[in-house]
Amino acid sequence: MLSVRVTVPREISDRVQETLAEDPTVCDLAVLTGAAMGGRGDLLLFEMTRENANNVMRALRHLGVPRDGSIVVSEPVVVVSDAAAKAEAIAPGHPADGVLWAQLTAKAAEDARPSVTFFVFLLLATLIAGVGRLLDQPILIIGAMVVGPEFAPIAAMSYAIVRRRAGIVGPALGTLFGGFAASAAIAWGVWAVLYATGAIDFRQATTGPATDFIVAPDAWSFVIAVLAGIAGVLSLTTAKSSALVGVFISITTVPAVGTIGLTLAVGAWSEATGSAIQLLVNLAGLLVAGVATLFVQLHAGRWLGLRAARLRRRTPRRSTSRVRMLRIGDDGPVR
Repeated sequence: MLSVRVTVPREISDRVQETLAEDPTVCDLAVLTGAAMGGRGDLLLFEMTRENANNVMRALRHLGVPRDGSIVVSEPVVVVSDAAAKAEAIAPGHPADGVLWAQLTAKAAEDARPSVTFFVFLLLATLIAGVGRLLDQPILIIGAMVVGPEFAPIAAMSYAIVRRRAGIVGPALGTLFGGFAASAAIAWGVWAVLYATGAIDFRQATTGPATDFIVAPDAWSFVIAVLAGIAGVLSLTTAKSSALVGVFISITTVPAVGTIGLTLAVGAWSEATGSAIQLLVNLAGLLVAGVATLFVQLHAGRWLGLRAARLRRRTPRRSTSRVRMLRIGDDGPVR
């Protein structure tokens, strides 16, 4: 279940309440009259099923709630309610498969914008990857994969393509490739200084059978990137976010960037080229997987939404008096 807080002007409050009361996947509606907008609006609190959340959000948008008020959605740790259990049983699909597209919109817009934190994490991951290649230590490569934040703008681009949000694509591309370019350039400078002072040599930077996969892309690189991309998008869009770490240690983007910086510094042009190809192959696989997964989720969600809409028409209409509501007016709380 998702908990929702809605502030709405008095003029449309009754229509919003009626819409929510008619939906069988909404429960435990409480109305605090005059508790919002300096007494000019109402505060509505209720729970809704994740499976039908997009239909509820769409209905609230059509009533003009975001324009004149606000909608805040949160996910509680636990909901103990017979009404909530009944709503979950009625809603089509499984809660873990529900995708809240409004949440993805906000996340994609945020992840597309560059930030200092993003660049710092990407730079640290790039330097760790370079050390991992230098020392031929796969554990350091895995550490760099986990630290790297590059999947966020890739997911934002995938969302923008599927939902046709051109305003997100440009910033996401700039964040991703700007971050890669800046990190590789800084790593190049660091390794060049170490190479010039004799702290590292050409053989160290180019020899390492345990990490040679970084500079030797093949068809499996693309396959693994596609599979990781599918898992990554599913972990971001559903309630299974614990799988995201496994995605990070399956893709060779940051290790490739780190190796580019290292090999350019020592003049190993062939390995730098191989790393660049590895990077592009992984990015292509992740983007293809992200777009395909979100496309399937979008159309599957629409099908479930149509099922939920038919369910709403078949369900006997509930009057607002039958919904569990709390109104706080001038004369105190009234049931």
